Amino acid sequence: QEHLVESGGGSVEAGGSLRLTCVASGFTSSWRCMAWFRQAPGKEREQVAVIDSVGFTYYADSVKGRFGISKDNGKNSLYLQMNSLLPEDTAMYYCAARVYWIPDCDGTTRDEFPYWGQGSQVTVAS
Repeated sequence: QEHLVESGGGSVEAGGSLRLTCVASGFTSSWRCMAWFRQAPGKEREQVAVIDSVGFTYYADSVKGRFGISKDNGKNSLYLQMNSLLPEDTAMYYCAARVYWIPDCDGTTRDEFPYWGQGSQVTVAS
């Protein structure tokens, strides 16, 4: 059975950095898209960053220049490096994976990702 497990969340002051890790297990096929989403209380879950099977990356405008998504296929791991954190980055962060092929991972919505982790809380104090 497929599992995604996030780690690395926590509490930091504004301007600080955190690195989230997502470890995948049980997958029998390669990923097409892997993404980080976040959801703040009372808000919709939004995509933060996505990386496709050949390594192209896409970011939400709100995090461009501050966040970096990467993966290590050998370790079955997905990462999100978050720098210059802002209070508005406070949210539960989820990793998500899609195996089946689509032409473009950019613009994918939560409904297009069948596999999800349990979430990791990130809190940024002002």
